Amino acid sequence: MKITNLLKAVAMAGAVSLLMGTAASAVTLNLGNGGEPSTLDPHKASGNWENRIIGDFIEGLVTEAASGEAIPAQAESWTVSDDGTVYTFKLRPGIAWSDGTAITADTYVYSLRRLFNPATAAEYAYLQFPIKNSAKIASGEITDFEQLGVRAVDPSTLEITLEASTPYFLQALTHYTAWPVPQHLIDTVGDAWTAVGNVVSSGPYKIVEWVPGSYIRSVKNEDYYDAANVQIDEVIYHNTEDLTAALNRYRAGELDILTDFPADQYQWLQDNLPGQAQVEPFLGIYYYVMNQQSNEALKDVRVREALSISILRDVIGPEILGTGELPAYGWVPPGTANYEGETYLPAWSELPYEERVAKAVSLMAEAGYSAANPLTLQLRYNTNDNHQRIAVAIAAMWEPLGVKVELFNAEVAVHYDALAAGDFAVGRAGWLLDYSDASNTLDLLKSGIPQDGGINWGNNYGRYSNAEFDALLAQAAVELDLGKRAEQLHQAEAIAMDEFAAIPIYWYVSKNVISPKITGFEANASDVHRTRWLTKSE
Repeated sequence: MKITNLLKAVAMAGAVSLLMGTAASAVTLNLGNGGEPSTLDPHKASGNWENRIIGDFIEGLVTEAASGEAIPAQAESWTVSDDGTVYTFKLRPGIAWSDGTAITADTYVYSLRRLFNPATAAEYAYLQFPIKNSAKIASGEITDFEQLGVRAVDPSTLEITLEASTPYFLQALTHYTAWPVPQHLIDTVGDAWTAVGNVVSSGPYKIVEWVPGSYIRSVKNEDYYDAANVQIDEVIYHNTEDLTAALNRYRAGELDILTDFPADQYQWLQDNLPGQAQVEPFLGIYYYVMNQQSNEALKDVRVREALSISILRDVIGPEILGTGELPAYGWVPPGTANYEGETYLPAWSELPYEERVAKAVSLMAEAGYSAANPLTLQLRYNTNDNHQRIAVAIAAMWEPLGVKVELFNAEVAVHYDALAAGDFAVGRAGWLLDYSDASNTLDLLKSGIPQDGGINWGNNYGRYSNAEFDALLAQAAVELDLGKRAEQLHQAEAIAMDEFAAIPIYWYVSKNVISPKITGFEANASDVHRTRWLTKSE
């Protein structure tokens, strides 16, 4: 019997819930969460579908308000030194894991050391690299973890020292990489600490069930410091990779929230379920990367320019997707914090499309390609109807240039493995900002770092490299004057975009469907909506 049916049966019987140990009137949120989590370890997670679950059962020093802003969480307060490099956090009294084990400043010292330990292989450890010596420890250059800029002043006081003043540091701490992990479990069961039966919670919910390929279930953590204000008793995070099937389940009342929906159903949703489909701008970019390391044609900036300027971005959001995504010509999303100034807009974007195509044809001819001598490129994308629509449309836009496109799709993990390995010519990618700061997208284009006899390119899939760009990012990383810092980052963005380091296509919008039964769901630029802020009525 499905869990939803069992809950209904228990409620009809007026009995005590056997599943949750709470009253039969307990409130259940059924969330269409997208894909299957590959992990629930915050040091090893990588997707927003994992973040939605982890953010309900683990909480860090700070967390997101319903509006997305950083607010106190396990740290009830903090102070910052005059030079902006030392943060001193005061932990809430009595906080503990759900098994009763105390959470202290030493918990955070252990957790951050584990994050940067090369053996952990934390993909997103670099998000916390503002912390002193963290990058050197992560690379193996420093092996003495005592040199990490994190120390316990006393059991309730944590001090974090940064390499330099970092305006976005509190926002960075809302990312799951900065959250605590339970040393007492990891020391005994290792990576199995996230298995049901082992896993403990520091947040408003506790994980109690995981049915692979189907759902994960959490229940309210009654020992959470703000439990009295948590209104949802149980959360079921459903695997809803099939967006059409998920929408059908929502229409049938089986799901309360969808975190995505088929783009071709947007108009139907507006017409038939007015106000329930919420499409809002948020901090993210959809783009194509071009392999500038192993593809000879794409090493030529003329080819990269031709491919970019010939894309008619204006039709993608309203016509191909149907959900109004805005065309992107730069690399930093509009509205990004600490980035005053105009959004990057190249002069060619204002030319009539016919002139842009003519220029692209000329550039390709200069590079030696034409209809008589076409350039064949494989375009990779991860399996998804929307990605396919965009790829087909762009392939048609490139055809007049003498470019023959071979489309290739794979499931998401295989696709990104290929990008990371450099096994592609042109590939689809997307980036949602982990925190609101321009560095979080510009870092995607930094040169690779020598490591283990090779180069670690990280998320710079196209292997773009420019010394002046790298130098500006390095200067901005230590610049205390926010105005000067923004100027440096704008200069870096212009360099990369003028060299067509990658092809920005559109700025993301969040696409949620919210039942009228749900309140407390606030649109925000990060598209983060923790369950603790939600209520549900029948």
